[in-house]
Amino acid sequence: MINPRLYHIELEKRNAEIAKIESSKLRVDFGSQIRNYVLHPYKLVKDNRTSHETSDAQNVLDGGLNEFMKAYLLAQSEEAASKD
Repeated sequence: MINPRLYHIELEKRNAEIAKIESSKLRVDFGSQIRNYVLHPYKLVKDNRTSHETSDAQNVLDGGLNEFMKAYLLAQSEEAASKD
């Protein structure tokens, strides 16, 4: 038989963990996007987190995100270095 008090304590722990995870999530609203894609009248893809941009929009749309990932990782490492 399950002890109701222990069950209640475990349930509270799990709810606290879920609440912690949920509180760190960002809302998905207009203006919270990571990148902007402009395809007409000129072509430009800009990462809002790092300000990295490229005019090769077709490559990005085809999955070529390596330069954006590299810019993000470099920005993260610079931020971590500045905190130390």
